[in-house]
Amino acid sequence: MADIEFSRQSRQRQILLGLFIVLVAVVLLSSMISYYFSWESDQSKLMDFADRSVTADNAASKLGATIADFFLYKFLGIGSFILVLVMLLSGFRLFIGIPWRNALGTWSWTIGSALWISLLLGFLYPQFPMLGGMVGFEISAFSIDYIGKIGLACLLVFGFIAFIVVRLKITPELVIKAFSVYADKENKVDVPAIDEEEPTTPPSASIDEEIRTAVKKPVVSEHKKDEQDGLKLKIDQPTEEEPEVKLAKKLVKEQGEVDPTLELNKYRGPTVDLLKAYNQEGITINEAELEENKEKIVETLNNYKIAIADIKATIGPTVTLYEIIPAAGIRISKIKNLEDDIALSLSALGIRIIAPIPGKGTIGIEVPNKKPTIVSFRSVVSSKSFQEAEMELPLALGKTISNETYVVDLAKMPHMLMAGATGQGKSVGLNTILSSLLYKKHPAEIKFVLVDPKKVELTLYNKIERHYLAKLPDVEDAIITDNRQVINTLNSLCIEMDNRYNMLKNAMCRNIKEYNKRYKKRELNPNDGHAFLPYLVLIVDEFADLIMTAGKEVEAPIARLAQLARAVGIHLIIATQRPSVNVITGVIKANFPARVAFRVTSRIDSRTILDSGGAEQLIGRGDMLFTQGNE
Repeated sequence: MADIEFSRQSRQRQILLGLFIVLVAVVLLSSMISYYFSWESDQSKLMDFADRSVTADNAASKLGATIADFFLYKFLGIGSFILVLVMLLSGFRLFIGIPWRNALGTWSWTIGSALWISLLLGFLYPQFPMLGGMVGFEISAFSIDYIGKIGLACLLVFGFIAFIVVRLKITPELVIKAFSVYADKENKVDVPAIDEEEPTTPPSASIDEEIRTAVKKPVVSEHKKDEQDGLKLKIDQPTEEEPEVKLAKKLVKEQGEVDPTLELNKYRGPTVDLLKAYNQEGITINEAELEENKEKIVETLNNYKIAIADIKATIGPTVTLYEIIPAAGIRISKIKNLEDDIALSLSALGIRIIAPIPGKGTIGIEVPNKKPTIVSFRSVVSSKSFQEAEMELPLALGKTISNETYVVDLAKMPHMLMAGATGQGKSVGLNTILSSLLYKKHPAEIKFVLVDPKKVELTLYNKIERHYLAKLPDVEDAIITDNRQVINTLNSLCIEMDNRYNMLKNAMCRNIKEYNKRYKKRELNPNDGHAFLPYLVLIVDEFADLIMTAGKEVEAPIARLAQLARAVGIHLIIATQRPSVNVITGVIKANFPARVAFRVTSRIDSRTILDSGGAEQLIGRGDMLFTQGNE
């Protein structure tokens, strides 16, 4: 309720300010117009400004005469009228509530135009100072003394041309094209009228026969026939328009496909050399540790009369997976209940039993390595699987238990939900996702919308604002930290989503990939409102904080984007450290099939994220569980 009252008060102040500016502009305009009729009689009365018995003939009395004398005589002369008219327009826009985003630029051009008019009139009519004002008179006299009349004239012409080219967007090519069109119209030959006799046809003859007869049998007078012998009739043959597909193929053959990266053709992506390299990136195999863990697992299971048919080990960066095949007749639940006993015998921080491993007929026991290997981002980015990934939005999430780089496509997910306790690797995961896309995609192909309520996690990406970040026009910071700005940004993303759907509907395309493919092949005309559409990735950190402060105002647009935005290339990545059901609601979970779970504090939180347990048993050193639908 406080916000509504605040907005109403702001609108009331805007109306009052706009009305005040309009009235002041009207008074200034009337005083300046009447100044040209009463300046002679009012000139002597300006000296007695404090004497109330002395009255001025100006429409705004002595104050108006004084202000008009300053603007028209001592300042810019007639150029001052432009300032007052723009002031009147500004007040009117404020009064009726029309937004004016580039007001500063408009006023800059207005002052420049008024100064140019003052200088021009001071140059052409130096004997009439009231036309160009003392500013125009003095600057023109100073310029003539140093660069002469020709130099000042060239300077004025340059200023006029610069205004036309920059402000009105008029280029020499447009002028030449306009003159050529006009010349073509002038060069068209008007054929003299031809005298025709009306042939006598029966009343029952059709109109088509009359027209054909009239065309076939003209009777031309002799003197006009002689004049027409030297004229050549220019006939414009009607041509059928080429189909759009044939025209597009012709344009592609002549000019090539549209390359959206040409606007930033000097941009060079980051290199792998910028990343830190670690000496111990390879996995070291400790045979003694593997044999010791194997014997302890077998011994513990034998103590509970659980026979094992086979066992093998897969060494990963941080954990080792022991796959066991139980003997016939052994129930899986019996092995799963021995999780704490096996962890005790191995003296491990904690183990995780996967019973059974999907796609295999084995039971997995994950045991933390005593000396874990660092998984550097450099090793992930430089891997062959990431470099040769032919995906729309490739994400290098890390390495699997078998030490293979795990790369997924965000465009197919299509949205991702990340959760985990504080300090378990969420921020590193977000940075890994962002950096993966920065290493793989050009700025023309992807834009980011970053929301960081903590104000410290994503601030380092401010430096790529001009290339990669998208924001509202009236927002200063590219990284959104204020909750009100978050709501406005989410609503604007919904509007962008609707606009993109309209573009796809007009182009008869089902998704952004098909639309951009047709645009590159020049099958879509930019004059019809079509343009290359970059992917938009919305990344929200600390989603729980936004839900607590904004509630439904944030949840509603997030749910709408998650439900509809996939086809138009808008994808969401949401991270939270409190995966409770009031934060990750059913609507959000249903539209976020891809989920990343870092270590959490309870099994309930793990079930909230993954719909299954296991995240509470992670080591907490950046390791995570990833699920995507049924995978």
